[in-house]
Amino acid sequence: MIKSVVFDMDGVLIDAKEWHYDALNRALALFGSGISRADHLTTFDGLPTRRKLELLSVTDGLPKRLHGFINDLKQSYTMEIVSVRCKPTFNHQYALSELKARGMKLAVASNSIRKSVEAMMEFSHLREHLDLLISNQDVSKAKPDPEMYLKAMDKLGTNPDETLILEDNEHGIMAARSSGAHVLVVKDVSDVNFPNIDRKIKEIGGYSQ
Repeated sequence: MIKSVVFDMDGVLIDAKEWHYDALNRALALFGSGISRADHLTTFDGLPTRRKLELLSVTDGLPKRLHGFINDLKQSYTMEIVSVRCKPTFNHQYALSELKARGMKLAVASNSIRKSVEAMMEFSHLREHLDLLISNQDVSKAKPDPEMYLKAMDKLGTNPDETLILEDNEHGIMAARSSGAHVLVVKDVSDVNFPNIDRKIKEIGGYSQ
């Protein structure tokens, strides 16, 4: 039976994929670089910014000495967008409150930096329902490595067979499945609602309480 539910953030709880894409390309444009829509969808989606920059150094010759500056600039641009566009979503607030009422431990595990995770959870009014936040700064290896999800389960005190993970992109799905937990793959944030999560939990075996 399920005791905990762990959510990816971007594309699952927050419709922020475009925010990250726009913010990074805005920073890269200052140096004559950028990520195409096709490459974003096939290669870069779901990776942490530093990994994206490493790939660009290989594929486009982006100077490595610029990584730190571009990363900081991208994060600044992202926070500008978050402060304006990140709003509460009833379906998500309701889903998390209902899961909490059923005794579930709840966490977010995101490839974003901690400052972004904390800000988005506060602006979306979801932080109050969560027991744990895991960012890419809390692990040595980000997704697609399963370390982030394994750490979340360890801190929540639940086993993989007692945990449901919600993910939307290839790298995150790979990490979730490698962790051994149950996985609910969603197409976008609209799929993340209580009826869909409740149905999946009951298919697995129900709630622990």
